Order: sequence, then structure tokens, then C-alpha cells
Amino acid sequence: MRSLIFGLALALGLLIIALPAAGQQDAFDLHAAMAAAQPGDTIRVPAGVYPGPLVITQAVTLIGEGWPVIAGTGKGDVITVEAADVTLRGFVIRNSGISLDRENAGLTGLAPRLTIEESRFEDVLFGIYLKQAHDSVIRGNTILSKDLDIARRGDGIRLWYSSNVLVESNLVSGSRDVIMWFSSDCTVRDNIVENGRYGLHFMYSDNQVIEHNILRDNSVGIYLMYSRDLLLRQNLLTGNNGPSGYGVGVKDVDNLHATGNRMVGNRVGIYIDNSPRDPAATLLAERNLVAYNQIGLEIQPLTKRNTYTHNVFLENGEQVALTTGGQLSGNHWSREGQGNFWSDYAGFDADGNQIGDIPYKSQSLYESLMATYPELRLFQLSPASDALDMAAKAFPLFQPKPRMADEHPLMAPPTLPEVPGLTPPPTLANLLLALVLLALALFILAFGTGNVMRKT
Repeated sequence: MRSLIFGLALALGLLIIALPAAGQQDAFDLHAAMAAAQPGDTIRVPAGVYPGPLVITQAVTLIGEGWPVIAGTGKGDVITVEAADVTLRGFVIRNSGISLDRENAGLTGLAPRLTIEESRFEDVLFGIYLKQAHDSVIRGNTILSKDLDIARRGDGIRLWYSSNVLVESNLVSGSRDVIMWFSSDCTVRDNIVENGRYGLHFMYSDNQVIEHNILRDNSVGIYLMYSRDLLLRQNLLTGNNGPSGYGVGVKDVDNLHATGNRMVGNRVGIYIDNSPRDPAATLLAERNLVAYNQIGLEIQPLTKRNTYTHNVFLENGEQVALTTGGQLSGNHWSREGQGNFWSDYAGFDADGNQIGDIPYKSQSLYESLMATYPELRLFQLSPASDALDMAAKAFPLFQPKPRMADEHPLMAPPTLPEVPGLTPPPTLANLLLALVLLALALFILAFGTGNVMRKT
């Protein structure tokens, strides 16, 4: 009997010792799998924590199962992709270095046709950094920056000489910029960029499509600079109230078409500086909502060849401002007899054609003074500013020349395209339901009041 018990105990002990050994034998070795991979292989990586840095030198597809973590050492890049035709999907990538000089990143791509999708970047200086990685895709990622002062942060996404890149459906929070340098023919759509410096920043990058993005709570929502042939369509720009505080900033840009965007609650809705710069180029802004900003549209006085039509300028502290004193000339505030809707327009429509019979003019005396003395903005909308404007209207001698005039102002806001991030307008069914509920509430109130009166 003792021999039997001793034998069972010995066998159980050997089994317990063998189990960890078998687990170690079966553990997945990511670096070994990468070393053994052939071009075109797909490597499925199980859940776990894998040490970085990881350098990818073959055209492989890496698929994470159960959110495996590639953990950096806090120095340098976490992942470097040196081969073309690499796909990375389903990973957590964290803990890059903090050197701005060396541009430490969660992932640095150095070759074309790189796809990074459905991954999460945490505690990284730069998130995704592409250098001459043409024809790449950055889709469905979450990128969270290191907790540093904004001047010490890197860019959530940076493209450098990387053309024809799709940047789609990413969430970037707390980084410096999402920036495209010398990268033409890119599409940037359906992204959310928040709590950074410049939400989207384009430098020397032509032929861009920028659509359906949400840029919120940055210093600047979108800044377009030194580029041409840009389409800015149906983006939401809100809460961008930093030192610059532009919803959209435009500097030295040719052939910009901005349509269906919402600039709501920024310091400045749209800022235009020397755009277009080419005498043969234009800027067209149509069907945009510019609402509840401190300044709706701020323009450098020498700006020309801008056309604004079917836009809604709604309850901005100042609808149109000049960066310095003077007047705007050489721009068009309507097209084909259709101007813009101005919430402070006080004209009339005698013939009922939905076009105001007198021009909308921006000629507030106080606003003209603010262009020369910006410190006066502190008293804007105060009784003092209202009294000054009222006095100027009473004594036309003191009325300034109009800074701009819309000859064909709209009497009602035009229909605008939907954008992401805003509650859609109520449907007829919703309105009918609201009326029914209101009628029911009134009936209950009246019935209850009648009962109380009868009891008394």
C-alpha cells in the first residue's frame, strides 16, 4: 500500500514539473517566426506580451489574435518596417522612446504598400510615421500619445514623401499633429482627431481629399498650407480654441473647394491668408455652416479671387473680420445671383424670391476699430460697443466704409449636407410624435387641474 501511494505521488510530481516545461516549449516566439518567414507568409500571433523592438524585413502579414502586445523598451521605435507589402492588424503597440530628434515612433514604415489597421498605439511619441511609403493604408487604429507638454509630443500620424496614402477611420487623441509633408494624392476620411495642436496639417501636399472627419478641441482643426487642388468636404470642426483657434486655416493654397463643412464654436471659423496665391487659381467655399464662433471668417486684406455662396453665417461674434484695417476687394460673395445667409441681416424681400432686396454689408464701427486695436475685443457685445455702433448709424458721417458686401443675401438658410458628429435634423415623424406627446401632456394637465378644482 505504501509503495502504491509513493508511486502515485511520484507520478503526480513529475506531471506538475512537466506542465510548465511543456508550456514553455509551446510558447510562441515572434522573433523566431519572423526570422523563419518567407515573402508572402501570414503569421498569426496569439495573445501575449512580446518584447520589442521588432524589425520586419520580409513581405509578410501579421495578424494579432486576442490583442497581442508589442512592448517597446522606452527607447527608439517599437516596430520598424523595412520591406514593401507588409500588413499589420490587431496589435497593441506601446512604449516608444521619447526623443523628438530621433523621431521615436510606435511604428516607422520605410517601404511602399504598408497596411496598418485595427491596432492600438499607446504611450508612443510618434504614432505611425511613414517615410517614402507610397500606396499605403492606415485604417481603423487608435493612437494615444505620451503624456507630455504639447511642444514635446510627436505627431499621431506623419507622412513624409509618401503619396497615394489612405488615412481612414482612425482615432488620434493627445498627439501634436496629423501631418502630411510632401505627400500628394492622399485621402483622409472618417477620422477623429482631438486634444492636439493641429488636428490635420497639410504642407506642400497637393491633390488631397479631406472628408467626413471630426476635428475637435485642438488648437487648430485643419491647417492647409502651401498646397493646391484640395477638396475639403463635410468635416466637423468644433471647439478649436487655442492661441490660433482656427476651425480651418488656409495659407498660400491654390484651388481649394470647401463644401458642406461645419465650423462651430471655434475662436475663428475660417482663416484665409494669401489664398489663392497663383493669379490663375481660385478658392470656392459653398454650403458650409459657420456658427457660434468668436469670428466667423477672418481674411487677410490682400486676399482675392475667393467665392462664397450658399454658406450659413450664424450668430458669430463677428461675421467677417480683417486681420488689419481696410476693405476686401476682388472677391465674390455670391454666384449666379445666390449669396449667403447672414443671421444679422436686417433687410427685406419685397418680391418674395428669397433673395434680400438690399445688400448685406459688414460695416460695424466697433468691428473696424477692433481690426486696428485688437484689445478692444474684450468689450465686444458690451453696452459700450452697442452704443458706439448705434451712434455711427445715427450719424452716417462716422459710419465706416463696408469691409465687404453680399449683393444677393439669402433670406433663409439653404439645405446643407449632413456631417459626422452632429445630431441629424428632426424628421417629420419625429415632429408629429413630439406634437402628439405635447397634446397628451396638455390634456393630462387640463384634466388634472379640473379634478382638483371640482374637489375644492
